[in-house]
Amino acid sequence: MWTHFLSEYGMFLAKLGTVVFMVLIIIAAVVFLYTRAKSGLEGHLEVKHLNQNYHNMELLLKSAIESKKQFKKTLKDIKTRFKDREKKADDGEKKTRIFVLDFDGDIRASGVSSLREEITALLTVAAEDDEVLVRLESAGGTIHGYGLAASQLQRIRDKGLRLTVAVDKVAASGGYMMACVANRIIAAPFAVIGSIGVLAQLPNFYRFLKKHDIDFEQIAAGKYKRTLSLFGENTDEDRRKMKEELEEAHELFKQFVKENREVVDVEKIATGEYWYGKKALDLKLVDDIRTSDDFLYQAAHEADIYQLEYVRRRPLLERITGSTVRLFQDSY
Repeated sequence: MWTHFLSEYGMFLAKLGTVVFMVLIIIAAVVFLYTRAKSGLEGHLEVKHLNQNYHNMELLLKSAIESKKQFKKTLKDIKTRFKDREKKADDGEKKTRIFVLDFDGDIRASGVSSLREEITALLTVAAEDDEVLVRLESAGGTIHGYGLAASQLQRIRDKGLRLTVAVDKVAASGGYMMACVANRIIAAPFAVIGSIGVLAQLPNFYRFLKKHDIDFEQIAAGKYKRTLSLFGENTDEDRRKMKEELEEAHELFKQFVKENREVVDVEKIATGEYWYGKKALDLKLVDDIRTSDDFLYQAAHEADIYQLEYVRRRPLLERITGSTVRLFQDSY
């Protein structure tokens, strides 16, 4: 009996010890990740040589569709092409470089945190004859967010570099505020361009609260600290003040477009409307109808193309939960 009890008790202690040990391992891992996240950099810069990507695609496709004799000749031609290129480099002939950045904007323009790092990095190495292509996709958002994003692109212009913005899908409102900083704007035929206007909208629950005898109190110092309210009663004066503020922001937006893109008739296009690529070309909102893919493929024959991406470190909790989810999915 005692032998059986001791055996069972020993098994219990062994299991308990295993659980405690695993918990300690997990705690140690979390502490390690947290310490590393605090002490490490927020992110890192990744650079891709797009010419090499195009070359690899060409080689892969030709290896599949050409005969062995044809492919052998292709390899010989490519080898000759690279030798000529190296000889030109040795002779001091410098190829133009194009730096490619991507901006996919949300309502807060949160991508500006990576954009500023990418621009800072390229400005450390770029020469005057280099070019920057920004592949821009955004339907706009907050004024201050997109104002900062446009200011980041202005840094490129201020350094004397040529800036091209490519819009494959949409550059509206704050997105166009960014785009108009460029020396040149290219857009796909059905890209959405424009929406040069300012919008504010919000629901109001005052009558609902009043109907249910719910009081809402708000204390503010300053007559216009609060204009329109979600829960309080809005007056005509509140609406007038909000409209006044929107008109002021709109005037700033129009002036910004006028200063950066003198060829447009600002009064004609600053109505809040948007247009598709070809109509935007007629209105001089863009300079050419062309996709970013076509631009880069053609440019790759004459220039070295480098894509820059600043990859931000994910928050600790997101990394832990993300790893847990993947582990759970892999187990099924």
